[in-house]
Amino acid sequence: MRLRTSLRLLAAGLLCIAAVLFGEAIWMRSKAAVALVLIERSLERTLDDGRPHPPWAWADFHPVARLRVPRLGIDQPVLSGATGATMAFGLGQAPGTGTGTVIAGHRDTWAAFLRDLRVGDQVVLEDADRERTYRVTEIRVVAPDAIEVLFPGAEDRLTLVTCWPFSGLARARQRVLVSCTRAQVESTTFSQPSSLRRNIS
Repeated sequence: MRLRTSLRLLAAGLLCIAAVLFGEAIWMRSKAAVALVLIERSLERTLDDGRPHPPWAWADFHPVARLRVPRLGIDQPVLSGATGATMAFGLGQAPGTGTGTVIAGHRDTWAAFLRDLRVGDQVVLEDADRERTYRVTEIRVVAPDAIEVLFPGAEDRLTLVTCWPFSGLARARQRVLVSCTRAQVESTTFSQPSSLRRNIS
């Protein structure tokens, strides 16, 4: 009798824990969905008038650009700063990188598409001033402290960064750097030449 009562209490306790965890998961997903809507609205306003528009009153970041990869169907906002807090909500643009642009993101969420990029892919970056088209020229794995590769000097270059390996279960000991150079011909479509191959070294 006591054993049966104990088992019932244990089962009730486990059900309560499961309900709490399920409720928290639903709450987090709901908050994330609302955040994405607010960020998208802020980005549209920024692209219209060129001024920073935080997605909510207490946000310490704001959308600065839109990044697209036509072949992969990627269309994501880029946020100011590449801090952990910023990258929880999207791709982050690192400040102070000269004429180049460095955009970072988490390997298992916003920057997961870097796994599927190929040399030759078109990457479009749109801000309030203009739309710039780049093409992927190199994909390589580097040490986390190899920051000198992020400063391209006078060249207009886009660099996409995330942790490597891509598996979220493995410890991120290195970084994947996707180097993109400004395309000579602006266009909205690009066909991958069969001679190009993914280059990770």
